[in-house]
Amino acid sequence: MSKVVAVVGATGAVGREMLRTLERRRFPVSKLIALASARSAGQKLPFGDGAVEVQELGPSSFASVDIALFSAGASVSREYAPIAAKAGAVVIDNSSAWRMDPSVPLVVPEVNPEAALTRPLGIIANPNCSTIQMVVALKPLHDAARIKHIVVSTYQATSGKGQAAVEELQAQLVSIGRGEQPEARVFPAQMAMNVLSDWKPGELGYSEEELKLVNETRKILGDPEIVVTPTCVRVPVVTGHSESIHVQFHRPLTAAEACELLRAAPGVVLTEGEYAPGKEPQPLAAADTDPVYVGRVRADLGVPGALNLWVVADNLRKGAALNAVQIAEVLT
Repeated sequence: MSKVVAVVGATGAVGREMLRTLERRRFPVSKLIALASARSAGQKLPFGDGAVEVQELGPSSFASVDIALFSAGASVSREYAPIAAKAGAVVIDNSSAWRMDPSVPLVVPEVNPEAALTRPLGIIANPNCSTIQMVVALKPLHDAARIKHIVVSTYQATSGKGQAAVEELQAQLVSIGRGEQPEARVFPAQMAMNVLSDWKPGELGYSEEELKLVNETRKILGDPEIVVTPTCVRVPVVTGHSESIHVQFHRPLTAAEACELLRAAPGVVLTEGEYAPGKEPQPLAAADTDPVYVGRVRADLGVPGALNLWVVADNLRKGAALNAVQIAEVLT
């Protein structure tokens, strides 16, 4: 059955990707409503065989809407997601506003699609981009041997900070090429040719981004005893998050068994074979594609039965827009 779909934050990087994903996956849209702030109202965005005009977001925006995809930040979601739900829409929210609310399911369709069917507030949360690709890769291993401890280091693309961040990275690279000192306004320091810790402080010396990996992983996998040790950094890549993951289990798991499980895992593309320079999954190749790429699956040298993996995915697609649209598909 066709649905009336609203996209909140339609002019942003993820919002535009949501429009492209709805179209690319032939989601049954009977009417598309593009919503954004007053300064973006009137813009035309391509959709289908034509274009959709952006409307200003307001309390009356959700009349007759079946599904509302939100990607406009936590403050907008806190204010408008309950309004949309009260109007009868199922809200799928990409911000951090509702992820840890016990009344709101946190869903990755390859991992816990059934959670989307129980939504007391009418809201479903889309996890953080770095969490999504990690749990897609780890879900089949968790089912087989139950995860005890994850040590994850992320290498996150600048597009995760928004289009202004991408433009600043590009401008900094031009400045460096001219022999000039690059300016940092969007980033806390120079991003080009550098690596940054680029998120707000959390607790106990961790950033907010790192704590998301801890809390969201436990909620999605349904196991509060999983220990997660995270380190997150931003790298001068436009699109595609990469993750180095060390994982320990309640029973030993071999690399061969893990590869067998990952070959059959939904949403995963596995790179196998002997180590060779340049053969591992790379963000440049993952950009503008849907899968979660897993490679370098190998036994840990110091912890018997533990594994190390390299995981890469497009953070705007599987890390945001695609996952949200897949949740909507679960509901149709």
